[in-house]
Amino acid sequence: MRVLVIGGGGQLGTKIIEQAKERSEVYATYLTRKPFLNDSKIFMMDKTNRERVMALFRNVKPKVAIDTAALHNVDYCETHRDEAWNVNVEGARNVAEACKNHDARMMFVSTDYVFDGAKGSYAEDDDANPVNYYGLTKLEAEKAVAETCGNYVIARPSVIYSYVPSIRQESSSGKPLNFAMWLAQRLKNGEPVKIVTDQYGSPTLADDLAEILLKMADSEKTGTYHTAGRTRLSRYEFAVKIAKKLNFEEGSVAPTTTDQLKQVAERPMDSSLSIEKIEKDLALRMPTIDEALDEFAKQFFAGGNP
Repeated sequence: MRVLVIGGGGQLGTKIIEQAKERSEVYATYLTRKPFLNDSKIFMMDKTNRERVMALFRNVKPKVAIDTAALHNVDYCETHRDEAWNVNVEGARNVAEACKNHDARMMFVSTDYVFDGAKGSYAEDDDANPVNYYGLTKLEAEKAVAETCGNYVIARPSVIYSYVPSIRQESSSGKPLNFAMWLAQRLKNGEPVKIVTDQYGSPTLADDLAEILLKMADSEKTGTYHTAGRTRLSRYEFAVKIAKKLNFEEGSVAPTTTDQLKQVAERPMDSSLSIEKIEKDLALRMPTIDEALDEFAKQFFAGGNP
């Protein structure tokens, strides 16, 4: 299977490449961070450039395209709306159109932030109602993919995290690549942190998400799937578990509430996801937070961290 990873230099793209190259012919695109892959299979590409996207698909001829590239910085998207729309919506539409033209299966990575957070444990057929512009662009991208490309899967994870070497920890918009590594670095430096107790999600280890995406790429399933971790918990509870797994003082993590942070963009209070559909359709079991954090900690310590 020839796989094209859009956004191969990001934390999820990196994990997909690591797993896919053992059993597939893998190509990847990047914009700012080069993927760890043979140079002949790496292409710099801005997915908002429609002609560049079409030319790359003509050249590579992928059977599967996994689109992980987006502006993920929620506050940045709120204040840079034209850019966010162009990347997150029009860029996804370009990839979907290329997939349609070349009979490629499209795997599109969306987000739990398409929901308003009023109830939590959302199923795939619950009404989407984003409360910030980032969530709106991802929802519109979902619609563009579904309308354009018949052979597609929309995957919705929540709070993606993974072990990332320190040299690759910041995105192009200035956002730390993931919450867990940001927290670990702060605790490692002896800096106290305040984490909200009133925002809930289903933290998703990027390694597990990559595995799920590749399994779905091999399947004949289409449509929308929630691809999140098994455990619903608050950001504060998540942070305390991370500190404990990495042998830091749990007391270094102090509780706070969303209204104290004065974040630019509104956040959904409980965007946790139900994983019943994907577990049933793919006959698999998503890991618990403790199981996933065991793997995260293993990689963290193997990376030379004390």
